[in-house]
Amino acid sequence: MVDLTKIRAIDIHTHAEEPCGCHADDGYDDLQATMASYFGAPWSHPPTVPQTAAHYREQNIAAVIFPVDAERETGYRRYKNEEVAELAAENDDVLIPFASIDPHKGKMGAREARRLVREFGVKGFKFHPTMQGFYPNDRMAYTLYEAIAEEGAIALFHTGQTGVGSGMKGGNGMRLKYSNPMYMDDVAVDFPDMPIILAHPSFPWQEEALAVAQHKPNVYIDLSGWSPKYFPEILVKYCNSILKKKVLFGSDWPMITPERWLSDFEKINIKDEIRPDIIKNNAARLLGMMD
Repeated sequence: MVDLTKIRAIDIHTHAEEPCGCHADDGYDDLQATMASYFGAPWSHPPTVPQTAAHYREQNIAAVIFPVDAERETGYRRYKNEEVAELAAENDDVLIPFASIDPHKGKMGAREARRLVREFGVKGFKFHPTMQGFYPNDRMAYTLYEAIAEEGAIALFHTGQTGVGSGMKGGNGMRLKYSNPMYMDDVAVDFPDMPIILAHPSFPWQEEALAVAQHKPNVYIDLSGWSPKYFPEILVKYCNSILKKKVLFGSDWPMITPERWLSDFEKINIKDEIRPDIIKNNAARLLGMMD
């Protein structure tokens, strides 16, 4: 188990990837290489889960880690949730398992979610509306949300523009419209006891994300996917004030390393007394690791 006294931060947003070459038949490796170029990442194929654990252990940082189940919409076969959870369990001094289930799987997906929480210790679920091709407030998804809420797990949603498919022909089929954070307002109303994380500074809908997080007690924002030096002024203002207990450090590893993010975070205008909450304590409370 993660020992809070021995880590300096909790990264709420990291991606699990399979060993190199697993997706050569469906274009997934090409997608990853294009994203690496987009983000300026220093690798040709993403690190595996054990490699990720080693990096975070070296950095003295804990990390929430998850795959993305977008096989129905994209054709990229998913990384099995069970395998990710098992690898996280082998590295539970630094890794905290989330899972991902396409909400189009309906009751089958809901059964899987319950099993993952009960048998594999999964703490939350990652959704990527743009990659999965759905509006978050589509009632089709509610069967899965109900299972997540009843199991006491967290729902984390990609919001805003995405580096996935950026620069590729037709954006590689990715439709940005699905990831407007305002759709999450309905979900927060209908599932008021389910913690919801809006991932990333939500360009071009930053103010919508801030409004939903401010208005709904169960909604949080993670700061992943951008270097803090590019944060819009209004986001920094809210981090320093009314959302200081509801914003969370996230890197978007392996596209951005946690040490780069934290280094850039030190250089922006965040109040010193708020920094420990953003980089560690807010996530620890949300994950049930501290009061």
